Amino acid sequence: MPPSDRQRNRAILLLAAAGFGSAASMRVCDPLVPQLAETFDVSTGHAAQTITAFALAYGLLQLVYGALGDRYGKFILMIIAAFLCAVVSIGSALAPSMSWLVALRAIAGATAAGIIPLSMAWLGDAVPYEERQTALARMLSGTVLGLMAGQALGGIFADTLGWRWVFVLLAGLFLAIGCGLLSELRRSSLARGNPVAGKRNMLAGIGLVLSIPWARTILLIVFLEGMMVFGALAFFPTYLHHRHDLPLSSAGALVALFGAGGLLYAVAVTRMLASLREQGIALAGGIALGASMVWLLVSPSWALAGGAILLAGLGFYMLHNTLQTNATQMAPEARGVALAVFASALFFGQSAGIGAAGLLFDHAGPAPLFALAAMTLPVIGYGFSRALINRNARGAAGADR
Repeated sequence: MPPSDRQRNRAILLLAAAGFGSAASMRVCDPLVPQLAETFDVSTGHAAQTITAFALAYGLLQLVYGALGDRYGKFILMIIAAFLCAVVSIGSALAPSMSWLVALRAIAGATAAGIIPLSMAWLGDAVPYEERQTALARMLSGTVLGLMAGQALGGIFADTLGWRWVFVLLAGLFLAIGCGLLSELRRSSLARGNPVAGKRNMLAGIGLVLSIPWARTILLIVFLEGMMVFGALAFFPTYLHHRHDLPLSSAGALVALFGAGGLLYAVAVTRMLASLREQGIALAGGIALGASMVWLLVSPSWALAGGAILLAGLGFYMLHNTLQTNATQMAPEARGVALAVFASALFFGQSAGIGAAGLLFDHAGPAPLFALAAMTLPVIGYGFSRALINRNARGAAGADR
């Protein structure tokens, strides 16, 4: 294997590890919501603000990281972000009140924002488009495992040592990730890369992305996807805890099957591309997501509910990875900013979805929340699939690549 290929594969492995840490931090509060509500004597919806604050800050800071990554280098920004995540995780473990914890979770979102989207942008620079969806799926494996670990560990620590200790564990993890990335930066010219944005500032880069009609289509779809999927997903553990009387540790572990669905996709992506192509994967993903919400609602036992969660994870990653791959090619001359805007749209959608879902859950219960997701997610998948078909028919995809 040529040295550049070895460097690329090693870098992808490290980026997968960084994605693991970022995703674990992102989802760790999902199973903690009931215990946080009890600890600080607040409602479930109020405790869920720890999730919303993270997502909102994550979305806002994407734009800054994207422009800086294009200008100064994506790897160095990820290293700084990892070390900052370690510091903020320690602060979260020491939070004396819900207000402090929400604020620290917002800062955690702001620091974690410099990892996954910049990783995707780096892959866009380093990997040809024909190989990119498979490479993204490989890197996605780390993110998926992080989602699984974050939800599972949150529940385990809630039922054992207490929720504060899971943030101590995250701090140690981010410290190790930062050291690994720093070592790679020192030894690999590929990791150092070449800044591509030159003198373009953040606003100019955003303007460039938003001036492209196809980019606007992708951004709208990923916003709606984030709103509907994560608005429902944030309340999976609480629903399982109340509906099936599961301990939080068990509920968190069961919801980790969402990530297992993503791993199934990462294993099968090459065959899926060969048989379904991009548009088929997007459509099937939306349908699977809708079906999973109905399945979750009607499941009479937690074991059957686990199958619904697995299907939801598979459907989400089928749809989202297709969106990600197209996003890497929205604006190659400002790829860091383009992926930052993409991630911002996702997490603005997530913030809006979780905020609205918290109100709906508090006042009407889980059934309307999951039913709404079941109706809208297949429509989202169908809309993106049609957009891909129309784009390919015009020959725009080949021209862009």
